Amino acid sequence: MTPNLRGACWMMASMAGFAIEDAFLKAAAHAVPLGEILLIEGLAGAVVFAVLAARRGESPVPRAVFTRTMGVRSVFEIVGRLFYALAIALTPLSSTSAILQATPLIVVPAAAVLFGERVGAFRWALTGAGFLAVLMVIRPGGEAFSALSLLAVVGMLGFAGRDLATRAAPPALSNAQLGVAGFAVLAVSGAILSIWTGIGAIATPGLLAGAIVFGVSGYAALTTAMRTGEVAAVTPFRYSRLVFALILSVAAFGEHPDAMTLAGSALIVLCGIALLTRRA
Repeated sequence: MTPNLRGACWMMASMAGFAIEDAFLKAAAHAVPLGEILLIEGLAGAVVFAVLAARRGESPVPRAVFTRTMGVRSVFEIVGRLFYALAIALTPLSSTSAILQATPLIVVPAAAVLFGERVGAFRWALTGAGFLAVLMVIRPGGEAFSALSLLAVVGMLGFAGRDLATRAAPPALSNAQLGVAGFAVLAVSGAILSIWTGIGAIATPGLLAGAIVFGVSGYAALTTAMRTGEVAAVTPFRYSRLVFALILSVAAFGEHPDAMTLAGSALIVLCGIALLTRRA
């Protein structure tokens, strides 16, 4: 197998892990306060990556974590984690996952503004088409519109900001150290949400354990993917997450995405892949 093919396989494994994590989180949220779920998952994930960092002779929490850039990254990650988790718990898994796939449509033009990257007219057109596709999924003003869908939009914007801040993060930080920081922020997000949702008994430990296992595994597979193949060749396979999410939404939750949602999802994927693979 070529490095790009191995990277693509790791990326698809990562996206499958994240999609399954979302399904476990959605199921667990029916019995356990959502804030508590995020708090426990964040603490567990931070411990796992701290152990990985220590085994490599790295400091789990280096001084570089406390830079201004990492502070900005943490704020965006809290926003993304909080609102995306709320969207997973309160709205259909299929539409929430579709909206999340629009993240590159924010990151690419924003990178042009913030980092001076070249973005040609065709890529701007793809960005516009991608936003229209998001509107096809949300359908504001229509009978199928739910204001709760905006939770996923805010979450997506938070993740886009996180990705941009990660690009500007100190290069000395390893993937394990970024993992500690990311899951620690997830724990903070859970603690904040727990102010409203409260803390209760863990009625579904199996579901919570599943979310932790697949969330940590997905993150580990993602870091492996990005280190194995070329970024341009591996990154488009992020969109396989939507395929896994659609399958789980039907099989596990009995959802039936309508034709407009499916068409919008397909257009988001096509625009995103074209955006990531085109140079200008």
